[in-house]
Amino acid sequence: MNATARHQPPASGRKPVPRGASRTVTREPLSARVPKAKVGGFFKKLGWLILMVALGYGVYEGAQRLLPYADRPITKINVQGDLSYISQQAVQQRIAPYVAASFFTIDLAAMRSELEKMPWIAHAEVRRVWPDQVVIRLEEQLPVARWGDEALLNNQGEAFTPRELANYEHLPQLFGPQRAQQQVMQQYQVLSQMLRPMGFSIARLELRERGSWFLTTGAGSAGPGIELLLGRDHLVEKMRRFIAIYDKTLKEQITNIARVDLRYSNGLAVGWREQAAPPTDKPAVAKN
Repeated sequence: MNATARHQPPASGRKPVPRGASRTVTREPLSARVPKAKVGGFFKKLGWLILMVALGYGVYEGAQRLLPYADRPITKINVQGDLSYISQQAVQQRIAPYVAASFFTIDLAAMRSELEKMPWIAHAEVRRVWPDQVVIRLEEQLPVARWGDEALLNNQGEAFTPRELANYEHLPQLFGPQRAQQQVMQQYQVLSQMLRPMGFSIARLELRERGSWFLTTGAGSAGPGIELLLGRDHLVEKMRRFIAIYDKTLKEQITNIARVDLRYSNGLAVGWREQAAPPTDKPAVAKN
């Protein structure tokens, strides 16, 4: 038989290397596959926390030690603003109880509230200026009219009551319900602008409880004062009607007119002044 064996045993003692799926894989140790705890990061964060606490405590202690040297008594009060109705002395006297405090302990809010209680002060701003100064900026009331017999109105229609009203009798006098201060002031401003080109000014404007408006002009270049009865509504339209008729008809006779009733829908009624009786000639008396 001439058969030849193709498979020959290996010449040495080495085992053949497995192929395919039968090949074994060397595994890593368990200690290498389990992640190590981040112990170093924890101690780092803890160190930063301790450092921040220590730094904060140091700043607090330093501030407590330096505060007696930095918190100085108030030595200067600087009052700013255009003051026409109140004096610097009156302001200083008003805030005297607060000035005894130190720079950091002075109560600025209470000082501002106390200043704004003064009748002539509309608004107050108070601030500290290092190292020992307080700056006060004041805005005074701007009186535009009298409100009734005991108060004044500013340009915002807000009433305030100064001690003396005798010096403000030249201002127009406005009347109305207490809740209607701003409404009366706004109506006064509108009607004043309409009457001013005619040479009239408003001496008195009244809003009565039932809603009717009564206006009295002041004596001036246009003549003596007259009373305008305006009614409850459409005041601007009625005033335009009065102006148109005044220029055409009433202007030449204004000195004889006492009142004009504008409560009609399409016209007006004129009330004439009473003519003064001419003086009688008295006989001369001879003296011995």
